Formats: sequence, C-alpha cells, structure tokens
Amino acid sequence: MIDADGTMVGIVPIEQARKAADLAGLDLVLIANNPDNPVCKVMDYGKYLFEQAKREKEARKNQKVIETKEVGMKLTTEDHDLNVKTKNACRFLKDGNRVKVIVKFRGREMAYQNQGYAVMEKFAQLCEEFGQVDKPAKIEGRNMVMFLAPKKN
Repeated sequence: MIDADGTMVGIVPIEQARKAADLAGLDLVLIANNPDNPVCKVMDYGKYLFEQAKREKEARKNQKVIETKEVGMKLTTEDHDLNVKTKNACRFLKDGNRVKVIVKFRGREMAYQNQGYAVMEKFAQLCEEFGQVDKPAKIEGRNMVMFLAPKKN
C-alpha cells in the first residue's frame, strides 16, 4: 500500500487499507493488479481524473491538425483557370495544409495520360515556392492524383 503523501506503507490486509483510506477521506485505488501482491494507493480519484483530463486537453490544444485540401481540374483547363487554382493551392500550403491535386479524365481523354502528367508537372512547378511533391502523380481510375506538402521552414 502507498499512502496519500506517496510514502510506502508496506504489505497490509485489504480491510486495513480500506480503513486507512476512509480515515483520510480519500479513495483506495488499485494501481498494479499483480496476483502475488497487488499495489494500492490512497488518493482522491476524482481529482486525479480531473488533472489527467486537463493534461490531455492541454496536449490537444498544442498539436496542429493538418488538413488535406483538394484542387480539381480537367485536362483541358486553360492557363488562367490553372493560375487561379495554383493561387488557391499556394494559399492552402501557406496555411500548413496538404493539397490533393486531381486531374479528371472524361471519355477518350484517357488516351492522353501523358498530357495529364505534363499538367501535373506544370502545377507542381507553379507551387514550388510554397510546397513540394509529397506523392507523385499516379492514375486512380479515371483520375490522376498528386499530393503536395508544405515546405519545412
């Protein structure tokens, strides 16, 4: 048994440990459930749970959640539209988010996959200042997908 102030009391019967916890006005908490000699501690269990939840909340507050934003275009997307989508992707990368770039193929455009790779390469070069290619372009069904990650400072 461990006392409320953290001192090791020693091996005591369970009834005596419960009585000591009642006298202190605290709870008897099982820490290690070893069959040979279980370890119990006298503590305020509600306060312990509150402090643990507070530590977890503080840890969650300090971590940054990275979202994946999506930018979609077609094989026939014109230069002006490509520049607008590039500007949006650069803004997402500046905010620290990943960007998923999708080129959609329709109908017979599947025969011109090399043009899709060229569009992806051009897009990656335009976003080069703020991000780098995380996963290179690859075909998934009728779509070509590439991931960009923000540059490390």
